[in-house]
Amino acid sequence: MLTLKDVAAPPPERTSPIGLENHISGIRLITGDGPAWKDVFVQVFSRNRTQHSFLVPAVAEPLIVWVVSGSATVAERDLGGEWATSRVSVGDFFLTRSPTPYELQWQADGDQPFQVMHLYLSVPLFERVVRGILGKACSDVTVKDVSGGSDTTLSHILSLLHGELAMAEKASSLFVEGLAQGLAVHLVRHYAVADTDRRVRNALPGSKLRRATALMTARLDQPFDLNGLAHEVGMSEFHFSRLFKRATGLSPSLYVIRQRVAKAQQLLQETDSCILEIGMAVGYSSPSHFAQIFRRETGLSPSDYRRG
Repeated sequence: MLTLKDVAAPPPERTSPIGLENHISGIRLITGDGPAWKDVFVQVFSRNRTQHSFLVPAVAEPLIVWVVSGSATVAERDLGGEWATSRVSVGDFFLTRSPTPYELQWQADGDQPFQVMHLYLSVPLFERVVRGILGKACSDVTVKDVSGGSDTTLSHILSLLHGELAMAEKASSLFVEGLAQGLAVHLVRHYAVADTDRRVRNALPGSKLRRATALMTARLDQPFDLNGLAHEVGMSEFHFSRLFKRATGLSPSLYVIRQRVAKAQQLLQETDSCILEIGMAVGYSSPSHFAQIFRRETGLSPSDYRRG
């Protein structure tokens, strides 16, 4: 008979830096312990080469994940959102302070083990630096989400911290504290964003939204390219997908589908073009696929819609 201990509990929506380790598979290689590490919590992990989708609980601290060894294709998404992928190798990093859980998966490649360093910046240090540099209440400031980024200064600081981590009990408290403060300053200068600005961003800037929707409408007959679209409006694929959905209520791909079907409805009523030509005009080379999508969105087949 199953007991409560035999049934795996679902992951929590939020956890601590130590708790997060229990929700990501892999082997912990080393952890920064002792007084030298009071402002940063650092761990190095060897990750599984293949990791299927799992839920990552949110943490309160700004989190940097830095690739120490190997390379991989990493995919992430908000719950119910679209996957956004990043190709990462040594020196690339992820930065987040997500208030909500998100999904993550990856596939490592090459001969090297896939190893990453997790660094959590303490909230008190982040707040002190925010006040010192920006003069704003810490509750009004957070950090941007970065996926698969590259930053020479950031990598240099993280490399030095990694070196101190390897020294274990011989790590210098003064040096680690100085590096932690320098890291916090760099994050605030280059990646901090006010919550008020973030709320505006969550609705997607009007100019970017208009450009994105115009590009989508102009390319209904072409394969949908989320990565290319995000690049053209100056955003990462992951960030664009999240904010577009918050602004419109639809994922970018579903928005395109709705626009394709609306255009097809117009062509079916206003032209004598055959259904195959209309399907191709809105991006569907397969008549059966076009009919399937059209019926799903309207409840009618293209031919029935035209007759009706």
